[in-house]
Amino acid sequence: MKNEIEQLFNVIVAARHCVALTGAGVSTLSGIRDFRGKNGLYKDMDAEKIFDIDYFDRDPSFYYKAAGSFIYNIHEREASLVHTTLGALESKGFLKAVITQNIDLLHQKGGSRRVIEIHGSPALHYCRRCGESAETVMAFDEVAALVKAGGVPRCAQCGSVLKPGITFFGESLPVKALTDAEAEARQADLMLVLGTSLTVYPAASIPQITLRAGGNIVIVNDMETPLDRYASLHFTDLGEVFAGLAELLQAA
Repeated sequence: MKNEIEQLFNVIVAARHCVALTGAGVSTLSGIRDFRGKNGLYKDMDAEKIFDIDYFDRDPSFYYKAAGSFIYNIHEREASLVHTTLGALESKGFLKAVITQNIDLLHQKGGSRRVIEIHGSPALHYCRRCGESAETVMAFDEVAALVKAGGVPRCAQCGSVLKPGITFFGESLPVKALTDAEAEARQADLMLVLGTSLTVYPAASIPQITLRAGGNIVIVNDMETPLDRYASLHFTDLGEVFAGLAELLQAA
């Protein structure tokens, strides 16, 4: 394994434009459960109902009650070795961007600056009736404190329950984020596909853009993905791989 990790490091360093696509698996090392993994939230929680926009419209308080334990405590979580190593790779110029399906803000906490959140972000909550303004938007920390106390965030102008900037089922992905992600994928001669099963579209199609443009992909995931056979390198243990990369990066 050591030789393969050294090979991966050399490939990253030699790449002209390396980007990463990350899924929920990269945050399991921070104690956040993924959705579809071996111990995923789908096994004991109706995640599709929690993130369903029609259900949110009918009963927005349900989302805040159900999501409180795994969305609004993420400020208590620490960035994992994966997050911090990706941040260090970017700071040294080896990684151009992180495209993430995650909504946990841990890439930013780990030092990444160019983070493209294709499923939205809970960083801001806004009023769908009044639009976004200083009076109708609430930041994550303030919302988290409210939810932890059993409340829900409301618009200061109309009193409506605020919605997080997360993309719910039934909503379109953020246009700018998706456009930026596709542009990075087209430029990439190397894409690191990390902790994602590549089963949720359109995010799952992003590595295919890199492949069609002549780039290579490396997959690190503990479950099979539809693109495994196209990967130039393939690993299953994120922790082991990134411990090795962190060591090599420190010595570089």
